[in-house]
Amino acid sequence: MADIVCTATVGERPFEEEHGAFCIAAVTRGTFRYRSRQGTAVMTPGALLLGNANTCFECGHEHSSGDHCLSFQFSSAMLEGVLADVPGGKHVEFDAPNLPACPELVALFADAEVARSEGDADELEEVALRLAGATVTMLTGSLTRPAKISQRDEKRVSEAIRLIEAKGEEQLSLSELADRAATSPYHFLRSFRAIVGMTPYQFLLRTRLHRAAVRLRVTGDAVSEIAFEAGFGDLSTFNRRFRRVMGQTPTGYRLSSQPVSELRRLFV
Repeated sequence: MADIVCTATVGERPFEEEHGAFCIAAVTRGTFRYRSRQGTAVMTPGALLLGNANTCFECGHEHSSGDHCLSFQFSSAMLEGVLADVPGGKHVEFDAPNLPACPELVALFADAEVARSEGDADELEEVALRLAGATVTMLTGSLTRPAKISQRDEKRVSEAIRLIEAKGEEQLSLSELADRAATSPYHFLRSFRAIVGMTPYQFLLRTRLHRAAVRLRVTGDAVSEIAFEAGFGDLSTFNRRFRRVMGQTPTGYRLSSQPVSELRRLFV
């Protein structure tokens, strides 16, 4: 993933560039004109720019200055894995230059920006595959078709859940979980989300936060110790994620569970 901040001004002459890999770029700010072999489109916030590998393109700013995109690069093998799980998917090549902004992409855009700000590689991997899946699904018109989950997929997901429950403090990436399940990362992600209602990373994160919350309530262990043993790499990340999910800081959560008499003892 590349965080692309363009500073081109109005009227600045565009120049030819090349997509080194398949590209799906989420436009988060600004507008610009995108020209590629698939056609020309005005890119706006909330839209997806689509680029085929080893093809040339131009971006022009005829009407406004600057823009910001989160650009995800994919190999043909990775996109083939996504296509194999999308009804109607035919070939690894985008036929359109973009996908306009739509309600179905709002939450995914937000997740992408959060993942970028957090800098978590595992979360970014999931967001990238979800973005690829949404793009291919929308291009093939299969958005409303429910995911088909086999008994084998149910077994795979169940085994992954047990692994996360047993080793939730360890680094368990989407790729590793998919390898253990002997399936592609996108197929595993799609199956897991359909069964559990959240992605593997989200489930792993909530498992860690749940265990940390219990320890905060029943032990007097230091917050930093609880964070590290739960699987968080640093205290600031733990504090931020805990507050986002639980609605208060770890320390505040711990204090809220203690009786008034105990709080008086702590602060007197």
